[in-house]
Amino acid sequence: MADEDSLLHSYMAICSVPTGESMPSKPLSPAQLGLIAERFKALAEPSRLEILHALKERERTVSEILEATGLGQANVSKHLQVLFTAGFVDRRKDGVNTWYRLADQDVLRLCELMCGRMEKEAAARRKLFAG
Repeated sequence: MADEDSLLHSYMAICSVPTGESMPSKPLSPAQLGLIAERFKALAEPSRLEILHALKERERTVSEILEATGLGQANVSKHLQVLFTAGFVDRRKDGVNTWYRLADQDVLRLCELMCGRMEKEAAARRKLFAG
């Protein structure tokens, strides 16, 4: 239960935008589903959610991300590459610094959807055990 609470906290930390549109009504091909699954895999790591949370308010350098998250340099670099490849963050070079920012607000909408779902599930569990 502690791991679930920790994951919920990670998701909730970056939630702040209203829910977006639903999935397309037409069937998705296996290739399309594979691409979608890859994007979700990029979000399946709590450290990546911490990084996204750090980028929620503003663009940051790698050093600022390290300070905001408390993660190690190697881990942050690896996670930033995964998030960049998945299209969740953008980056730019400025001299010796690399600056990262959210590519757009879509990832926050995804997290808002998950937060809403987890809140409903938690409420249902509390009601079940309340008697």
